[in-house]
Amino acid sequence: MLTLTPIAIEKVKAILTERGEDAGLRVAVIGGGCSGFQYQMSLDQNPNADDKVIEQNGLKLFVDANSYLYLAGTQIDYVDDVTGSGFKFDNPNARATCGCGESFDA
Repeated sequence: MLTLTPIAIEKVKAILTERGEDAGLRVAVIGGGCSGFQYQMSLDQNPNADDKVIEQNGLKLFVDANSYLYLAGTQIDYVDDVTGSGFKFDNPNARATCGCGESFDA
């Protein structure tokens, strides 16, 4: 299953509140990046017909069936430290990642 840490959930909820949106978080894997695949996150009002919908602490996650194959078991965290802030993916399916951590090879 794809999960978010409590800190990541609170960050997404804060973004939704700031934008005044009642939406879910779409998480996807797309081709590209220096390692072959990259993560994509966006806000979406409704799931698509083939989406897996995961609800976690009142936040809905939408993941298409193809992306879920690459994301099963992944944990998404939100980090804020001296090197920067952003969402961090801990993906057990990734055989290799790039230096910036935003793309991977499966």
